Parts: sequence; C-alpha cells; structure tokens
Amino acid sequence: MSSSEPIASDSSPSNSSGLLLEHLGQVIEQAGGWISFEHFMHLALYEPGLGYYVAGARKFGAGGDFVTAPEISPLFGGCVAKQCAQWLEDVPAQILEFGAGSGALAAQVLNALQRMGRDDVRYSILEVSPDLRARQEQTLRTLVPQALDRVVWLEALPAEIHGIILANEVLDAMPVRLLHFDGAHVVERGVSMGANADLQWAHRPVDFSQIEQLRHMLSRVGWGEPNQWPAPYTFELPDMMSAWVNTVASHLRQGVMLLIDYGFPAAELYHPQRQGGTLMCHARHRAHPDPLILVGQQDITTHVNFTAVAELGLAAGLDLLGYATQANFLLNTGLIEQLSTMAEQAGAVQSLPYMRQAQAVQTLVTETEMGELFKVIALGRGMPDIAMGFLQGDRRHHLGLD
Repeated sequence: MSSSEPIASDSSPSNSSGLLLEHLGQVIEQAGGWISFEHFMHLALYEPGLGYYVAGARKFGAGGDFVTAPEISPLFGGCVAKQCAQWLEDVPAQILEFGAGSGALAAQVLNALQRMGRDDVRYSILEVSPDLRARQEQTLRTLVPQALDRVVWLEALPAEIHGIILANEVLDAMPVRLLHFDGAHVVERGVSMGANADLQWAHRPVDFSQIEQLRHMLSRVGWGEPNQWPAPYTFELPDMMSAWVNTVASHLRQGVMLLIDYGFPAAELYHPQRQGGTLMCHARHRAHPDPLILVGQQDITTHVNFTAVAELGLAAGLDLLGYATQANFLLNTGLIEQLSTMAEQAGAVQSLPYMRQAQAVQTLVTETEMGELFKVIALGRGMPDIAMGFLQGDRRHHLGLD
C-alpha cells in the first residue's frame, strides 16, 4: 500500500454500495438482527453483482485500491516461473491459478516459461469475479497472445489436480470469524443494523466448543489459561481458509501448492501485543481498520496464519517443501540475475527502464516494504524436497510444528 492515511467515512457510496447495504440490511433482519463478521465479510467481498470483488470497479494497480507484486514488476512473475520450471520437470505441464487478479502474474509466468523453452504449459484460472475474468483475458490477449489458446477459465475446482497450483494474495481475502476476549468472557464479534440503518458492531456469546478451539490454538503458541490472556484481545479464526486448503489439498494428486501472501507464523500472529488483530481495509491506496464503511468499495483482509496453513497441508497428506520470506524466495529464484539481464538489454544501468525496475526490486525485497511481511510457502505431494526458492533462508523451523 502507498499510504496508511485513513479514509473518510463520509465518502459518497456508489449505486452498487447502496444496493449492497440494502441487501445486508435484509440479510441481517432475516437472521434475527445479527450476522457473524465472517458472513458480513463474505457478502461485502463476494456477493454476486454487489461485493467488492464482483461489482466491476477497478481493484489492482495504480488506478485501483492496491498494488500486488505482479503489478510492481514483471520480474516477480519471472521468479515464480523459474520455480515452476523446476517443478515442471516432475509433474505434467499444467498450472492452476486461483484468483488471478488483473492477469499480470499469469502473463508473466507464461512469457518467462516460453523464454525457457516451455511453450507447452497449459494454464487454468479459477476466478469468482466475471469482471476480473474479462480483465484477465484482455491482459493475456495483450501481453501473451501466442499463449492464449493454452489458457482456460474454470467454473469449478477440477476433481483431480496434477501440476502446480498458484495463489498470490488469495488467502488474506478469505472471510474470518472474529472472537473477542474482554478479560472475563469470550464473545463472537458480528454486525447488526443501527437505528439509522447504519452498520454497527454487535457481540454474542460463544459456546464451549468455540472457547476450546481458541484455547487449543493459543496453547500451541505458549499462552496459558484464559485468566492469563491479555485483554482486551481480538482473535481472527480463518475457518474458510482452512476449508479451502483442505479442499484443494484433497484434489491435488501430484504437484505443488505455491501460496504467497502476507502473514506470520502462529506465535507471531497471536502475539500478546497484537491486541487488535490484523484486520485491515484498503481503498484508493489508503489503509484503515474499519470494515463497516465504504461497504463494497474497499478490500477487507487479515494476515495469514502460516502455521495453520502448514498444519492443514500436512494433515491432508502433503509435504512441506519450504517456507520463506518473499525476499529470500525471489533472490533464490534469480531476481538479481533478471535485473542484471535487463541492464544489459537496456545498454546502461542509467536507463529509465532499468532504474524503474531497480526501484521495483527494492519494493519487492526490502524489509520495510514487501520483503519481510510477505511469505511464500510450498506444499506438495509426490515431489522432491529440493525447491530452489527455499535453498537459502528456509524458515520452516519458525512455524512451530511438532
């Protein structure tokens, strides 16, 4: 994100936002006056025709609300392609990307693979947004027209997957449940409608099983009994992400899941000082913590629990093939070499294209930008544990696995 300045809550709603608020009011009324935050987040992001990701507004790039790594530099996709090329020696020439955004990563990977002599790779995209599907097709038609006949958009997850699965900044936008501890009680945080038809936070009690789920999770990261927990504290439980990892893993017969997102191991995510959680909203290159404004006009995200991702994969029979910061993954897969090649092609390091890419590389790898916060994890079935992206700086031991 380019700034952390807050967004004004009195921004004029779009027509689709007004319709979404009306729809939310009906859903909340039908549910008895309260819905979970997980339900609210799902509607705000994915309600057909109205949610943020499916309502047609531009999301990615300079003209959208945020910028992802593929929009920052094509070198990012070149590094992902290099890792894919290594894995493609052991699996069928197929890549499946979830939530392909603008299509930039797909275009970069296909272009880079072709330069490596791999023009046989078939590329599938599973995308829930019709608007983004259209944009992805236009991006690919513009940047890799020669590969378009090898790209397909899927309506559903294939029954069996043989090949490589890519998901860049997908897990962070999966709806989460919010539990809140006030020092005495654990409640679930949800959403209701106020007297002025405005959205507001509302709590309800949780049952014993939910408290035990939370207690078990926190015991894994060294927390004691509830009377020792910091308060107040808000916890994000990624039930939908867990279901997604379980489902995709169960369909993967041979190959790798490569997941790139921002987040932490569990011990860092549930840190005693992270009392407000990691919930964040993004609109017009500004970040703020209020999901109840600009509904349908802003992204809503939470940081990924990579310990949970690894545990889910292992429980599904996958092997953990690596876990690293984005910086280490990109450096391991030849980011600097790509930049040097670009300098040679440009004729001088003072050339404007080279200088722009050098600046982009800084954004991708420096600790204060994306290099440290973003992580890369690989889970595979029937694959050798020699992935080049994790040869230096592998942090599997940070995940706190048994």
